[in-house]
Amino acid sequence: MKALLPSRPVLWFLFLFNLVVAAAAPFVVDGAQGVLTAAGMGAVSLGAGAGLVRDRRARPAS
Repeated sequence: MKALLPSRPVLWFLFLFNLVVAAAAPFVVDGAQGVLTAAGMGAVSLGAGAGLVRDRRARPAS
């Protein structure tokens, strides 16, 4: 599992899926639960996006 998580396709999936859920959660779930869901999913999306940026900087351009 540790080898699979930092792979680029998994990071892209986590970034995009959690970004979409974070954007839709306040409209689908009412009240504080929707806001907290959006915040949590947004944090996961930002973490995956940071992993993508960090991976891009670590690889030399060819």
